[in-house]
Amino acid sequence: MSDYFSIEHPIRFAHRGSRILWPENTMHAFSGAVEGLGYHYLEIDVRLTADGIPVVFHDATLERVTDRTGKIVEYALADLADVDAAYRFDAEHDFPLRGTGIGIPTLAELYETWPDVRLNIDLKAPREEWAVAEVIRAAGAEHRTLVGGFSDRRIARFRRITGGRVVVSAGPRASAMMYGASRGRRIPGRGFQAYQLPYNYRGVKVDEKLIDTVHRAGAHIHLWTVNEPDDMRRFIDMGVDGIITDRPDLLNEVLDV
Repeated sequence: MSDYFSIEHPIRFAHRGSRILWPENTMHAFSGAVEGLGYHYLEIDVRLTADGIPVVFHDATLERVTDRTGKIVEYALADLADVDAAYRFDAEHDFPLRGTGIGIPTLAELYETWPDVRLNIDLKAPREEWAVAEVIRAAGAEHRTLVGGFSDRRIARFRRITGGRVVVSAGPRASAMMYGASRGRRIPGRGFQAYQLPYNYRGVKVDEKLIDTVHRAGAHIHLWTVNEPDDMRRFIDMGVDGIITDRPDLLNEVLDV
């Protein structure tokens, strides 16, 4: 098992820092999780700019969380410098962080700011693999990075590019095979060190059978996005290895951290 997983068990992953407590995927959110709540693991999303720079952002377009519109891939990094990434955060309290200088960070910025924090990167779009791999290599961060996504081909391509030096989680097809194995089919080979699964998606039943099957394959199982304390307790008691949450504060309470 990779050293990536060695800091704690179960692993606490702050999902985008937090979509609820702070503006998601911003340095403000990551600081809140790392410096405020003591998190060692951040789950983040990556998109490429028009000039090929990996930035930390979830959506293909800007309008859901910022004061701008359009596809992020159509903007050069310099053109994103004044984007307000907190513009639409916390409407119930009259958008308290608008205009406070919270922008879109680059992937390199995260590695530089917190050299001991471990990142769980979700590759969001095609052709990101090379640019992301180069940032990881330049930061010397292979040992503190896990990469996943919703494309088995993308994950396989990233693995080839990095020569297996970066941990990858299973994609949809490999995850479906593991779920089938937990229902009596043949356990797939030991190709992945992590299976990161939704806990309530399209009939997927996370139970002791699935957790045990993943463990027998020599891998971790992490669940997303678990925000209710009762669910956190239930899955931790069942033996999952990590919880990905928008409520890092509540997960700390559950684990008495």
